[in-house]
Amino acid sequence: MSPAGRRPGKIDTRTMILDAARDCFAESGYDATTMRAIAGRAGVDPALVHHYFGTKSELFVAAVDFPFSPSTVLPPLLEDSDAGARIVAMFLSLWDDEATRRRMLAVVRSAMQYEAAAVMLRAFLRREVVGTFVSTLPSGDAELRATLVGSQLIGMAIARYVIALPPLSTASTAELVAAYGPTIQRYLTGKVGIV
Repeated sequence: MSPAGRRPGKIDTRTMILDAARDCFAESGYDATTMRAIAGRAGVDPALVHHYFGTKSELFVAAVDFPFSPSTVLPPLLEDSDAGARIVAMFLSLWDDEATRRRMLAVVRSAMQYEAAAVMLRAFLRREVVGTFVSTLPSGDAELRATLVGSQLIGMAIARYVIALPPLSTASTAELVAAYGPTIQRYLTGKVGIV
């Protein structure tokens, strides 16, 4: 919606940019959306978009209300020799926080129901999550390893928080870290064996 088409009343610049970003990301996807296009849609100078949100990744996180920026959170976790357990613990802590869980459920459910949301989330995850793994892991198959980690975590989240499948839904965080941590660690540093 163009600024001229907005309802009367005061709308702050940050909100206008977020609305424009949601529209642009939904229409064009993450990769094809530019900060300049978002600024044009919001009717503001591109410098204001950067001022309020920094990078496109940070703007996407804000637009979908994603609870963390992968490019900030993941690298320190990957430096640890027990990265698998730390990643699982961090992932579960996000889902176990009620406010964060609601936002993440909204993102997952949107991606499952609407192609535009799936395209946007897939591009974001590919660039920001998988990209972070690829730039951090020394292996030539880092993209495969990152995708395996992601599929394991998303599968666990859907089974535990969306479907609420017992006993996974009732297991403690410590039990899940113990069960999933070694698998995630193997995906990160061990032999993955996919031809």
